[in-house]
Amino acid sequence: MALSSLTEFQLLSVLAQEMNMRKASERLFVSQPALSQRLQTIEKDWGTKLFIRSQKGLSLTPAGELVIEFINDVLFKEEKVRETIHSLQAGVSGTLKIAVASIVGQNWLPQVLKKFIGKYPQVKISLITGWSSDILKSLYDNQVHIGIIRGTPDWKGVKFKLFSDPLFLVDREITKLEQVLETDRPFIQFKSDSNYYQEIQDWWMSSYKTSPKRTIVVDQIETCKQLTFNGLGYSILPGITLNNNEKGIFKIPLIDENGGLLKRDTWLLGYEAAFHLKQVQAFVELVNEFTEQSN
Repeated sequence: MALSSLTEFQLLSVLAQEMNMRKASERLFVSQPALSQRLQTIEKDWGTKLFIRSQKGLSLTPAGELVIEFINDVLFKEEKVRETIHSLQAGVSGTLKIAVASIVGQNWLPQVLKKFIGKYPQVKISLITGWSSDILKSLYDNQVHIGIIRGTPDWKGVKFKLFSDPLFLVDREITKLEQVLETDRPFIQFKSDSNYYQEIQDWWMSSYKTSPKRTIVVDQIETCKQLTFNGLGYSILPGITLNNNEKGIFKIPLIDENGGLLKRDTWLLGYEAAFHLKQVQAFVELVNEFTEQSN
């Protein structure tokens, strides 16, 4: 894209995101001298300096902060108008912006997106993954159309449960739940910012009335899984991370206080306005079909 075809707002927005002339010029596909000259012209039009240049990069002046806040608001509103126009046109197009809990993004979403892209090739996908708190923040900040999180969400907008998967005690040696009180091998625990860790703690104490003899705490569930599969200890993992191809691995379902399976819920969330967009409607419809077929 030629520099002359870029709007002032797009150029300033990229500069404010990168705070670095080289990185901004690479994103805008222009040379640094051309970008610098264009910025000087823009600052002359505004009648003030917007950025301070130094060897460490760029920093915004107080006037620059006001201008960037203004243009980001304009660009956001422009995107919303374009999305609405896309939704009025025939067919399903536009961009589908999703934020998904990492565990769902790794183990469930790829199959869904494969079907969705095959059915709606004109739709662009923007995907963010992270912990549930990251997903909720993306929704609050209007960065995405829909979020998919684990646990029990405190959400006032539209929400519905996608599926529930059981929790298992997983190990290479333990074959019965009561054996955890006898083993000296460590309990490998996954600790995130969600309530998953606390749910496991509550289940353990209500079941055994005592703490595990030894523990290893990690911050990634895939790390927890790999340590367990390599025989370093036992762990409690949700069914979404497991399949029937694990060799030499015992999977014992956890039982709740009512005698049922202890499960972990997955929810789809969003604001009402997002569900009027055709690409969002199409995705939700496909997700419902997928979950019904999987159950």
